[in-house]
Amino acid sequence: MSPATDAAQRDAAHRLALRKRMREVEEAILARAPEHKLQPDLSRITAVMDLLGNPQRSFPAIHITGTNGKTTTTRLVGGLLSAYGLNVGRFTSPHLHNIRERISIGGEPISEERFVAAYDEVLPFIEMTDARSLGEGGPRMTYFEVIVAVAYAAFADAPVDVAVIEVGMGGSWDATNVIDAPVAVVAPVAMDHRHFLGDTLELIATEKAGIIKADAVAIVGVQEPEVAEILIDRAQAVGARIAFEGNDFGIMARDVAVGGQQISLRGIAGDYNDLFLNLHGAHQAHNAAMAIAATEAFLGGGETPLRHELVQEAFAEATSPGRLEIVRRSPTVLVDAAHNPAGAAALATALNEEFNFARLIGVVAILADKDATEMLELLEPVLDEIVVTRSTSGRALNPTELGTLAAEIFGDHRVHVVADLPSALDRAAELADGGGVAGGVIATGSVTTAADVRMLLGAKDI
Repeated sequence: MSPATDAAQRDAAHRLALRKRMREVEEAILARAPEHKLQPDLSRITAVMDLLGNPQRSFPAIHITGTNGKTTTTRLVGGLLSAYGLNVGRFTSPHLHNIRERISIGGEPISEERFVAAYDEVLPFIEMTDARSLGEGGPRMTYFEVIVAVAYAAFADAPVDVAVIEVGMGGSWDATNVIDAPVAVVAPVAMDHRHFLGDTLELIATEKAGIIKADAVAIVGVQEPEVAEILIDRAQAVGARIAFEGNDFGIMARDVAVGGQQISLRGIAGDYNDLFLNLHGAHQAHNAAMAIAATEAFLGGGETPLRHELVQEAFAEATSPGRLEIVRRSPTVLVDAAHNPAGAAALATALNEEFNFARLIGVVAILADKDATEMLELLEPVLDEIVVTRSTSGRALNPTELGTLAAEIFGDHRVHVVADLPSALDRAAELADGGGVAGGVIATGSVTTAADVRMLLGAKDI
């Protein structure tokens, strides 16, 4: 056997063993309490971080919360920092297709090898923490807590120059909040996850305000007055500076463009004119404004403008899979991860302003713990007909029940109930092309719905 053949065989064996170990790791993580069954307590993740030597303190971070727009804002900030030549760690959730999407290093999802290495590094300390918690009558670490531990260990090991971290839910007791980020971003706060965060805007805002730390800069998107007041109180209590969209930074101009939008933004340190943003929707322009302000605050304390050509480069190349993303033509099929009323409202506005379909058909699957009625009411004016179905999520609302809700809002003649998603897509495509007109399809209602349709239609990997 030649040395080259021998090396190739060893490499193939290594890849096979790595894939096997990666499957084992995913199964072990999935066996833990899922993300929608949270344990609002930082004691377990704090214990693991302490045992690891607090890897999250080895890199500075920008921490991002809010109700909608977190993932896109995280990706935009990461793109801006990467344009400056920094090695950026990015943490987002949930993922669309692969658990490794959540942890990005240098603009790419973490490799299987790095993921497994980080997991194996933290596993003994996770097991120690599990044993102690169980011994005290508490739970094991959750799925999300373990992923956060893996991410922070991987970022420290890389090492990254900066991490851009999206909270999973809330802020104060979110597992990501073991970092002390010098820049905190609070995207618009709306009603969602009421069973965990509270059933008023004030309660939700109080929880999200917990990511604003002492001496930090808080970049705040457009908020309701009661939310703004709570964020101001938090900033004053911890000695943080606060900058509000609309007062300190924001959108100066915005026009729809082919493939996205042309925008001019005011940051906290300078103006940025004639930028092409490769994303659809007015809400994405707001996300871009927050991203610029946050990057200015991080790189120059809010005193130095960013280099215009680097902002242009980052925004022109920006992507946010599953967020008003075109995944097929003829007919055009878009997916959007809107999963609450605020997301549905932003989606409806974008569809009305930026797309001109002769007919638009919705493929909608919503989770049972969401406000399906309000989401449907917001989508009704922009959809000609709706095909209700279910996603692969075990939390998906039964299509018959969803169809009954939809019929009350759309009328029976505009509602089609199709139990399985592939058939629902086929039916929507037929309806979109009805009468020989150029129609479109929008698949939405949850992150899982967007992910399922992306996969069914062969959209490129993240």
